Amino acid sequence: MTYRLPDFYLPYPPRLNPHLETARAHTRQWAAGMGMLDDPDIWDAERLEAMDYGLMCAYTHPDCDVEELNLITDWYVWVFFFDDHFLETFKRSKDIKGGQAYLDRLDAFMADDPPEPGNPAERGLADLWARTVPAMSEHWRRRFVKVTRHLTQESMWELFHIDDGLVSNPIEYIEERRKVGGAPWSACLVEHAAGAELPPALAETRPLRVLMESFSDAVHLRNDLFSYQREVGEEGELSNCVLVCERFFDCDTERGVEITNDLLTSRLHLFEHTALTEVPALFADTGTLPHDQERVARYVKGLQDWQAGGHEWHARSSRYTKLARTETPSPLAALGMNISAAHLTGAGGLRSHSHAPREASIRLPQMRMPYTVRDNPHLATAREALLDWAAAMGFFEGLPGLPRTALWTRELCDGFDFGLCSAGIDPDADEHELVLSSEWLCWGTYGDDYYPSVFGRDLDAAKISNTRLKACMPLDLVQAQAPVNAMERGLIDLWTRTAGPMPQPSREHFRRAVAEMIDSWLWELDTTSRRRVPDPVDYIEMRRMTFGSGLTMALARLTPGRAIPDHLYETRELINLSNAAQDYACMMNDLFSYQKEIQFEGELCNSVLVMQNFFDCGVEEAVEVVSALMDSRMAQFEAIAGHDLPFLLDTIEAGEELRADVDAYVGELQDWMAAILRWHERTRRYPEADLKRQAAERWNPGPSGLGTLTTQITSLVGVL
Repeated sequence: MTYRLPDFYLPYPPRLNPHLETARAHTRQWAAGMGMLDDPDIWDAERLEAMDYGLMCAYTHPDCDVEELNLITDWYVWVFFFDDHFLETFKRSKDIKGGQAYLDRLDAFMADDPPEPGNPAERGLADLWARTVPAMSEHWRRRFVKVTRHLTQESMWELFHIDDGLVSNPIEYIEERRKVGGAPWSACLVEHAAGAELPPALAETRPLRVLMESFSDAVHLRNDLFSYQREVGEEGELSNCVLVCERFFDCDTERGVEITNDLLTSRLHLFEHTALTEVPALFADTGTLPHDQERVARYVKGLQDWQAGGHEWHARSSRYTKLARTETPSPLAALGMNISAAHLTGAGGLRSHSHAPREASIRLPQMRMPYTVRDNPHLATAREALLDWAAAMGFFEGLPGLPRTALWTRELCDGFDFGLCSAGIDPDADEHELVLSSEWLCWGTYGDDYYPSVFGRDLDAAKISNTRLKACMPLDLVQAQAPVNAMERGLIDLWTRTAGPMPQPSREHFRRAVAEMIDSWLWELDTTSRRRVPDPVDYIEMRRMTFGSGLTMALARLTPGRAIPDHLYETRELINLSNAAQDYACMMNDLFSYQKEIQFEGELCNSVLVMQNFFDCGVEEAVEVVSALMDSRMAQFEAIAGHDLPFLLDTIEAGEELRADVDAYVGELQDWMAAILRWHERTRRYPEADLKRQAAERWNPGPSGLGTLTTQITSLVGVL
């Protein structure tokens, strides 16, 4: 079958920098001077000319001056040379040890006093670093070092997959490709080229993170579509989304191309949605000054230019085989754009806004769980203590402005049985630790119900609540405000008892985990109020926060006496292990809670609905996709625990104490997954009969929650 490119969504026109020829001439001379043309098996002058990185950068950075264009072009010559040099020297020979040593040495050249370079990649990086960083702040330098290191170090991930003959699952692929593919690195260079360095106070916020990630994913997915034949057919690469889709969905190449292109289109729509809705709201919430708003606007424009120019270069460069296309004639073709009704109404487009509430029930699939649950002997004590604590905090009392009933009753909370969940998660905890753990689960679940029931579409009131909740977690443990509701009362109590014994760094880490969960509730409210079914990648990454898995895992990470250093938690192996466990549990929860959330609560944040919407399929097929993703994440967890982690510990020559602590951490994640599955099977939170009874007993505030929450906000005025 002839490989055909898909009908690309091209919403931005490509423009060409007038300094193209100067950049071409400059970079030829620069590459030769760095020694990049000395080995014809990698590059020679003819091959460099044909790939035409000057054209690429002139298209992706159409507005910068000649000096800046020369610098940017040199950076891209360096990164593509690095990629090809690593391929020929280490990937083809599967030299893992040599490849790691090569990458580790590159780190030393992102410094003011680098060592003597020993190859063209080192020589080029040393030169570029000295020419680039003086114009930027220390904050930007740290971010640029991080993404450059990801770009280089994550080449080992590709090498491992080639060595083992592994093809990633879709979730792992998107996240790892984002690192090794280099587009976050490109986004940093856009800041430099456009004179649009992001304000430090905004750079790490969700809207700007999503802009960077959706931009990056779109760049990488586009590259995968253009490079499939070269990478998969000629080079034996296994890191290509088309191939990932073929293997995961057991489909042919044509269908793999279609799924990849739909995901690309969805990511572009998310970029647009974020730029037009979340970024302006961010400015308003943070009081961003006009000159900083203008910098962010130039950054967004720079990313749009990169998307448009990157596509045009892929279509022209000799690096990618010229292929047949399936694009339909468009009246915008003369501008280099392509926008069709299918692009606007399909994945990520109007279809995402078209969900209508309906009756929703599913047949639960078989969920593979290779680990067994161990129960804590203090379960009975924890169950009783939890109910008394929830009553003392006010969970069973009426809410200001709510008629008739409280959000929860003692009977309802007893049926939820958070003690059972905690007893499986923490089988070795003492009585005090188990009670505290079950109370955290109770508080987080109460918050998950509280926000949509009390705030609905009133995001301003929810933001006030978030600000106050974060103030309930002072790092110095000195409370500066009195609680005005059960949420605040519960958090103050839990924070004081949990954070008190912690050292300061652990306290800061734990506070961030709780704050992330609180902020994610706002994202859910905003998504539901806009009636927009989330993009699948954005949903999976945000779901880890809304589920509260970061909170429970932070408690495990902070276990007293554990000697795992912080930098080890930041390795590919432990990050992927944790993410795989979280995704398994999050999607498990979505399967059990589908009817509760979709039919009874009218929510849109559920992976079954997300897959229904993205694939435009029935609920049964969506359940199959979610189940397959769960299985793939469990298999990845097992592979990391059984192979990747031992290899990492051998590589760093870990001692017996560290190995024992890592084994204990893995065991806690196993307990966590097994306990959560057992809890879902036994709790009375999700069965249809219980949902109908709860709906009959509880007043339904409708899609707008409790309106403007005049009563609650009035009660806050005196303490704000």
